[in-house]
Amino acid sequence: MQSVYGEVYFKMAYEKGCPFCNPKIDEEQNIRFENVSCYFLQHNKEQGILEGSGVIVPKKHHANAFELTQEEWVDTYDLLQKAKVYLDENFQPDGYTLGWNVGEVSNQTILHSHFHVIPRYNDEPLAGKGIRYWLKQQENKREKLRK
Repeated sequence: MQSVYGEVYFKMAYEKGCPFCNPKIDEEQNIRFENVSCYFLQHNKEQGILEGSGVIVPKKHHANAFELTQEEWVDTYDLLQKAKVYLDENFQPDGYTLGWNVGEVSNQTILHSHFHVIPRYNDEPLAGKGIRYWLKQQENKREKLRK
């Protein structure tokens, strides 16, 4: 059952032509792998991100990862393993950054749940800096709310 949050965003995304709802007709998406409930997609155009990056998305529209079914979680795991083999063979990354964004505050710009699979390389400018690097910056610190 979808939450109210999910229902609102589902309608907005569907009306705006969600790029992940129909990747087979979206010329910019390349379906590398799929299983019963999910796709592993790579964008056909350079996006200014690290080479080989892709996303795992459920075929059914969900606004965020908290709405995934158990089957979708298992299928996400399955595609993550296949994606790693593919990326290791074709791009030889030195590591990976993996993650979900949920909600506008986390920079979720496509309102269809998607799991980022980002190969990382020793020669990139921010090598050694992971997801928490920018979160731990002093300018990102907020004051604690007192009760």
